[in-house]
Amino acid sequence: MDKLIKSYLPMTETALYILLSLGEPRHGYGISKYVAELTNDRIKLGSGTIYGTLTKMQKDGLIAVYDNTDKRTVYERTEDGAQILDREIERIKNVYENIRTVRGGA
Repeated sequence: MDKLIKSYLPMTETALYILLSLGEPRHGYGISKYVAELTNDRIKLGSGTIYGTLTKMQKDGLIAVYDNTDKRTVYERTEDGAQILDREIERIKNVYENIRTVRGGA
Protein backbone atom coordinates (compact mmCIF):
# COMPACT_ATOMS: atom_id res chain seq x y z
CA MET A 1 0.00 0.00 0.00
CA ASP A 2 2.88 2.41 0.75
CA LYS A 3 4.07 2.16 -2.86
CA LEU A 4 0.55 2.95 -4.12
CA ILE A 5 0.28 5.93 -1.79
CA LYS A 6 3.58 7.34 -3.02
CA SER A 7 2.59 6.72 -6.63
CA TYR A 8 -0.94 8.13 -6.51
CA LEU A 9 -1.15 10.74 -3.76
CA PRO A 10 -1.78 13.51 -4.39
CA MET A 11 -3.95 12.35 -7.27
CA THR A 12 -4.34 13.88 -10.67
CA GLU A 13 -7.88 14.98 -11.43
CA THR A 14 -8.05 12.28 -14.10
CA ALA A 15 -7.23 9.51 -11.62
CA LEU A 16 -9.52 10.96 -8.98
CA TYR A 17 -12.52 11.22 -11.28
CA ILE A 18 -11.93 7.78 -12.79
CA LEU A 19 -11.91 6.19 -9.34
CA LEU A 20 -14.95 8.23 -8.31
CA SER A 21 -16.81 7.13 -11.43
CA LEU A 22 -16.16 3.48 -10.61
CA GLY A 23 -18.51 3.53 -7.64
CA GLU A 24 -20.35 1.20 -10.00
CA PRO A 25 -18.90 -0.82 -12.88
CA ARG A 26 -18.44 1.21 -16.09
CA HIS A 27 -16.71 0.96 -19.43
CA GLY A 28 -14.41 3.66 -20.79
CA TYR A 29 -17.06 5.67 -22.62
CA GLY A 30 -19.34 5.44 -19.58
CA ILE A 31 -16.53 6.80 -17.40
CA SER A 32 -15.94 9.68 -19.81
CA LYS A 33 -19.63 10.55 -19.94
CA TYR A 34 -20.04 10.33 -16.15
CA VAL A 35 -17.01 12.56 -15.49
CA ALA A 36 -18.23 15.15 -18.02
CA GLU A 37 -21.66 15.20 -16.36
CA LEU A 38 -20.22 15.33 -12.85
CA THR A 39 -17.96 18.28 -13.73
CA ASN A 40 -20.48 20.14 -15.93
CA ASP A 41 -18.22 19.45 -18.94
CA ARG A 42 -15.21 21.10 -17.25
CA ILE A 43 -13.34 17.82 -17.62
CA LYS A 44 -13.68 15.92 -20.88
CA LEU A 45 -11.49 12.85 -20.83
CA GLY A 46 -10.23 11.70 -24.19
CA SER A 47 -9.96 8.01 -24.96
CA GLY A 48 -6.14 8.06 -24.81
CA THR A 49 -6.20 9.65 -21.37
CA ILE A 50 -8.87 7.30 -20.04
CA TYR A 51 -7.39 4.09 -21.39
CA GLY A 52 -3.84 5.02 -20.44
CA THR A 53 -4.94 5.72 -16.87
CA LEU A 54 -7.15 2.60 -16.73
CA THR A 55 -4.24 0.45 -17.91
CA LYS A 56 -1.94 1.87 -15.22
CA MET A 57 -4.59 1.56 -12.50
CA GLN A 58 -5.35 -2.01 -13.50
CA LYS A 59 -1.65 -2.90 -13.45
CA ASP A 60 -1.36 -1.32 -10.00
CA GLY A 61 -4.43 -3.16 -8.69
CA LEU A 62 -6.66 -0.13 -8.11
CA ILE A 63 -9.23 -1.35 -10.60
CA ALA A 64 -10.11 -4.70 -12.12
CA VAL A 65 -12.05 -5.97 -15.10
CA TYR A 66 -15.64 -6.57 -14.05
CA ASP A 67 -16.87 -7.85 -17.40
CA ASN A 68 -15.36 -8.19 -20.85
CA THR A 69 -18.23 -9.06 -23.16
CA ASP A 70 -19.94 -7.25 -26.03
CA LYS A 71 -16.58 -5.78 -27.15
CA ARG A 72 -16.54 -3.47 -24.12
CA THR A 73 -14.36 -3.87 -21.08
CA VAL A 74 -16.19 -2.88 -17.92
CA TYR A 75 -14.07 -1.92 -14.91
CA GLU A 76 -14.69 -1.81 -11.18
CA ARG A 77 -12.80 -0.28 -8.28
CA THR A 78 -10.89 -2.74 -6.07
CA GLU A 79 -10.47 -2.54 -2.31
CA ASP A 80 -7.02 -0.96 -2.82
CA GLY A 81 -8.60 1.55 -5.21
CA ALA A 82 -11.26 2.39 -2.62
CA GLN A 83 -8.60 2.90 0.07
CA ILE A 84 -6.52 5.18 -2.14
CA LEU A 85 -9.64 7.16 -3.07
CA ASP A 86 -10.60 7.51 0.61
CA ARG A 87 -7.11 8.79 1.46
CA GLU A 88 -7.28 11.33 -1.37
CA ILE A 89 -10.71 12.53 -0.25
CA GLU A 90 -9.37 12.96 3.28
CA ARG A 91 -6.37 14.90 1.91
CA ILE A 92 -8.68 17.19 -0.07
CA LYS A 93 -10.85 17.78 3.02
CA ASN A 94 -7.73 18.80 4.95
CA VAL A 95 -6.70 21.21 2.20
CA TYR A 96 -10.19 22.70 2.17
CA GLU A 97 -10.18 23.17 5.96
CA ASN A 98 -6.75 24.82 5.79
CA ILE A 99 -8.03 27.22 3.15
CA ARG A 100 -11.07 28.05 5.27
CA THR A 101 -8.83 28.70 8.28
CA VAL A 102 -6.53 31.01 6.36
CA ARG A 103 -9.41 32.86 4.68
CA GLY A 104 -11.36 33.29 7.91
CA GLY A 105 -14.07 30.70 7.31
CA ALA A 106 -14.86 31.87 3.78
